[in-house]
Amino acid sequence: MGPSAIHSAEDARRLARRRLPWMVFDYIDGAAGAEVGAARNRAALAAMTLRPRVLRDVSERSLSTDLFGKQARRPFGIAPMGMCNLSTPGADLMLARLAARNLVPLGVSTVASTPMEQLIEAAEGNAWFQLYFSGDGAGTFKLVERAQAAGYETLVLTVDVPEVGRRPRELRHGFKMPFRIGPRQFVDFALHPRWSLATLFRGKPQMANFQMDGYDFDRTESRARATWDTLSRLRDTWGGKLVVKGVLDPEDARAVKAAGVDAVQVSSHGARQLDSAPSAFEALSAIRAAVGPEYPVFYDSGLRSGEDVAKALKQGADFVFFGRVMQFAMAAAGEAGLQQLWEVLSDEFSIAMAQIGVTTISELKA
Repeated sequence: MGPSAIHSAEDARRLARRRLPWMVFDYIDGAAGAEVGAARNRAALAAMTLRPRVLRDVSERSLSTDLFGKQARRPFGIAPMGMCNLSTPGADLMLARLAARNLVPLGVSTVASTPMEQLIEAAEGNAWFQLYFSGDGAGTFKLVERAQAAGYETLVLTVDVPEVGRRPRELRHGFKMPFRIGPRQFVDFALHPRWSLATLFRGKPQMANFQMDGYDFDRTESRARATWDTLSRLRDTWGGKLVVKGVLDPEDARAVKAAGVDAVQVSSHGARQLDSAPSAFEALSAIRAAVGPEYPVFYDSGLRSGEDVAKALKQGADFVFFGRVMQFAMAAAGEAGLQQLWEVLSDEFSIAMAQIGVTTISELKA
């Protein structure tokens, strides 16, 4: 089936489930523990309603918004996701081209499978580098220097992974990063030949940002040594915009603001870290209240539609990021599938604006 079969994020997920090896699908789709946290995120989003208004002239609507002083064509961008090329060969570059076309940020993961330099070039500068603090931090700050040299203007420090969460679905398949193929994986791949042949032809995905002198990445290495002093050092080192991602507590959000960080990103890491964490969506309004009306607040976790975007903006977000649904669209139908899903999300959001009687993002958030 081609991109014409994608009419919603759930369509993309359903098609991706057919085409991806079980191990890869469960790595992308899975969450921590019993996945109650993921259900909690979705339940909170589903429970919020939008208020329809009638007889307002909504014939001309603008989906663009201001983001760090620049115009983004949508109030949503692309969350940083590790090893995207597992969804389909060349996925990272597909996302970069999408970001360039729409002037929205591509989150470039520390564990991306394409080098950060190549991605910011393909995104025509519309890329933010996402950073994990790891080990003693020596390699981390080398990545910061590299991002600066590559021309990144925004750095996103992810702080909600002091240890990698236990995700039983991927553990059952023996999922490892760097990517390793054993007998179980071989059988899985053999049963999904379309994905396997394309992936083998293009080469096994690698964590491209660690192919440099002085950095030997270990996914299981503890990230637990990061402290507020680490953040202060990063703020002193990094001259561009700095975002702290993975905040769910209002006190932490206030402390991030006080540390001179330019924006906070409310996120539960797609419920991939702590099954018992509160719903990121429910935390959003409390964090907005804690940091005040003017401070930039971003959001990700659990978003599945354009209506979800409208809800997040209503709850206090200035900008939001889609994650795994982007990978599902590419797994389902490549770059055409990604573009189709982007158009679906845009249409859903635009129609929601019309239904609730607003024509601009600022009107929606009022």
